[in-house]
Amino acid sequence: MLHPAHRAAYNGIDQADLRGRKARSPLRRAAADADKRKRRTERRVWAAAHHTAPAPGPDSGRDDEERGVSKISADAPPYPRVRTQLTNMRATAKQRGCDRDKSDRWLRVCPFELARGGNYPAVKLIARAAPRYVNRTIQEDYYMCGIIGFAGRESAAPILLDGLARMEYRGYDSAGVAVRSETQGLQIRKSKGRLKVLSDMIHGGEDLDGTLGIGHTRWATHGEPNDVNAHPHVSESGNIALVHNGIIENYLEIKESLLQKGVKFTSDTDSEVVVQLLEFYYDETHNMLDALSRALHRIEGSYAFGIICSDYPNALIAARKDSPLILGYSKIGNFIASDVTAVIKYTREVAYMEDGEIAVVTDEGIDVFNSELEPVEKSLRTVDWDVTAAEKGGFPHFMLKEIMEQPEAIRKTVFPRIRDGRVVLDNVKLTPEYVRGISRVYIIACGSSYHVGMVSKYNWEKLMRRPVEVVLASEFRYCDPLVDESTLVVIISQSGETLDTMAAMREAKRRGARTLSIVNVVGSSIARESDDVLYTWAGPEIAVATTKAYSTQLVLMDLVGLYLADVLGTVPQEEYNAILTEMQALPGKLQGLLEHTEDIQYFASRYFNHNSIFFIGRNLDYAMGMEGSLKLKEISYIHSEAYASGELKHGTISLIEPGTLVVALGTYAPLFDKAMSNVVEVKARGAEVLALTTEGFREKMGKTADSTIAVPLTHPVLQPSLGVAALQLFAYYVALQRGCDIDKPRNLAKSVTVE
Repeated sequence: MLHPAHRAAYNGIDQADLRGRKARSPLRRAAADADKRKRRTERRVWAAAHHTAPAPGPDSGRDDEERGVSKISADAPPYPRVRTQLTNMRATAKQRGCDRDKSDRWLRVCPFELARGGNYPAVKLIARAAPRYVNRTIQEDYYMCGIIGFAGRESAAPILLDGLARMEYRGYDSAGVAVRSETQGLQIRKSKGRLKVLSDMIHGGEDLDGTLGIGHTRWATHGEPNDVNAHPHVSESGNIALVHNGIIENYLEIKESLLQKGVKFTSDTDSEVVVQLLEFYYDETHNMLDALSRALHRIEGSYAFGIICSDYPNALIAARKDSPLILGYSKIGNFIASDVTAVIKYTREVAYMEDGEIAVVTDEGIDVFNSELEPVEKSLRTVDWDVTAAEKGGFPHFMLKEIMEQPEAIRKTVFPRIRDGRVVLDNVKLTPEYVRGISRVYIIACGSSYHVGMVSKYNWEKLMRRPVEVVLASEFRYCDPLVDESTLVVIISQSGETLDTMAAMREAKRRGARTLSIVNVVGSSIARESDDVLYTWAGPEIAVATTKAYSTQLVLMDLVGLYLADVLGTVPQEEYNAILTEMQALPGKLQGLLEHTEDIQYFASRYFNHNSIFFIGRNLDYAMGMEGSLKLKEISYIHSEAYASGELKHGTISLIEPGTLVVALGTYAPLFDKAMSNVVEVKARGAEVLALTTEGFREKMGKTADSTIAVPLTHPVLQPSLGVAALQLFAYYVALQRGCDIDKPRNLAKSVTVE
């Protein structure tokens, strides 16, 4: 809600005046109420005069709730009450309630309204009174969008829609395409909402003629989600269309410069600034490559661009810096895409663009240039996974499919690296001399990969007897880390393109550390830039909430820790052999667990209606609980937190009240008795306890806990690999009971490629 001082500013009433009104006589209050009604009527008249009806077209009969399109006129001023009046023309009470919230949240994007040339005193007041909103808007982390481009000999629009559909898992709130036709020129279609809205609008692409085009799914950053802010963006003349992933950091400066030159803007986005700047240089040079080169030297930030121009009937242009972009080569034409999944149906031959490169894509081939427009030779890579890996294969959700694929993914990751009873890490140049000289290890990651690092910290310190520190990638650069030539920095990233992680890796290298990356995507930026790389071989993961990528990262980190401990001579041979034996048995035990999920489904149906859930555990159980808690909150939208059990008395236990659900983790055998004492502790405060333990402790735990899930027993180092699968299933079935969008949870995207 707005602070009273802020709301008063918008109504032209200061606080002293408000206090005076309270003390007025009934007659004066009646007069004031009449004046208020008069002003409200004036606002409604203004709203009616400025309301813009949807343009007629093939989708004009669709319900606005499906389209999710606001009916606010483009020139509506940012007075919250007027904006609320306009947005309340929407279809449902639910939407109207959301719009009332938007009138408050709009304050956070006031810098973008000011950038459009607005001169609203109230906005300036808010910007001064609440600068944290301004900073949050500019500095907040944002998510990866989807890009696809095609130049070929077949109709482009259906291919673009198909590619965008294969990238829906990334998360988005609007979609659009631009197709060039010999007769129609540039045809732009875009819409807020799901891709189906866009597809229905253009009848699956049949309405757009042409064999050259670009497409985009956007996750709103600069400017709210609506049709105008959706990509592609078009230059003022309508001659150039552009799609963009990333953030342009100096867009306000460039926008102000262009505004002074008379350029007009239609959206609130940083991306439109680029297309207008590009046209400005194109009008001077009359050469698109030269114009793009000049624009790229002007802008600061991260980007992957796809560009088409009506003057270039057979070519699209791409550029990349700190945001992934691939080139695809096929018999029907050639592609650009931000993800292999977008083009796997059409080709397996791809090349990865490097930072600073520019590509010209035609139906006959692809020419690549560096930042100085000098030709660059690209080596092709063959994508070796099957197209069916990006399909559900009969499962109701990708997440469930990927949970069930974990035994095979672990088998592919582990088995080739165990030979003759030893861990073998091919192509890793960690010499025995270097390993013995390691003074400390940093593990750098984000999200679930960070939780892998937390498990690995416990295991590596136990096995290697070296200090291991786990650091969030977004914090590493800013904490002035103690890194030198004797430091090993391990980078964990599923996509290999996470910008925070990439920047942290570069900072570690700058300080002299050796870097080893654990990634899933072959040829990704982190894989190419790190000193050594190990791939997890999990295959494509479509669901936003990671499962098999986490599991394969976990077992690969266990392998690396065991390898380093062996070189250091800090692990007894008996324990080394026991861990390797159990690691080879891990896929079979996991398969057995996944074949019998009835208990987990039952407990999910019993506990799905809780609004707050706490995970508690010690040592490896605590680290595993962090991932279990994240999975639950990601896809079920239940507030969930993981705590170290020993910290309960230091404040956390005050949150436990009768009926609170506590998921107590007791799979780590050396500390099982302490886990039991914590169960007794929360039960005494009225908590309902769902326990996760091993088969050997099921009966003992069952005497105290209300419900118990048991997983097979393995070596303590590997126990989280089995326990986390049960927590993944619990989160999945809870979300299913709550009717959530499991594969594409709200506000989330698969990868984060801007800071």
